[in-house]
Amino acid sequence: MERVLIHVPIIHTQADMGALGDRIRQQLVHRFGEQWWRSKTSLVDRIWEDIETTLLNVNLPYDHVRIYQDGLPICGREFDIVRELAAAGSRNHRLLLEMARRGALIMGTESGELLVEEYSRIQRLLGTSRVPTQQKEVKASGNALIERRDRFVANRIDTTLARGELGIVFMGSLHTIARFLPKDIRVVALVPFADNRHRVLQALRRAKQLG
Repeated sequence: MERVLIHVPIIHTQADMGALGDRIRQQLVHRFGEQWWRSKTSLVDRIWEDIETTLLNVNLPYDHVRIYQDGLPICGREFDIVRELAAAGSRNHRLLLEMARRGALIMGTESGELLVEEYSRIQRLLGTSRVPTQQKEVKASGNALIERRDRFVANRIDTTLARGELGIVFMGSLHTIARFLPKDIRVVALVPFADNRHRVLQALRRAKQLG
């Protein structure tokens, strides 16, 4: 029997990046300019408005919803991390809190060890921005790490999402977890600025049929 997972592709904001957010913003503004940054921020805000409208205006069975989140480690402090990032201004994590308030379960999603590796890699990338050969090496190493993270997340979903439940996974655009999921998990992907309501309703109907 199938299981159902809604995939929400996301773009990380400065608030999502925690301690690295300001450094990343400074480098991007230095490279592309302040106007580019403002335009990017405006676009990301519009994407999050679209995501929020889609997910919050559909009557989801929140007591049967599991939420998986890019960058959220399995650690026993998942809710505290989400709350801290929401307080720092992350729209992604504010949405998670609202869905949890309605009854959804926030799941620890990623390997803490792999996230530490990713944090170190980004630090190296920021530190080698003026050395093209080193920057390419750091970026190349990131591809293998992202695949390891995607495999871990796919396995986490597989081992925790039960038939009759509805999974929602928020993952950045560089991730491709769908290719590592078992075939009995049907993935319904949201598309930015499209009419996604029917996709969510389709996923909901499918999950109810399988319950």
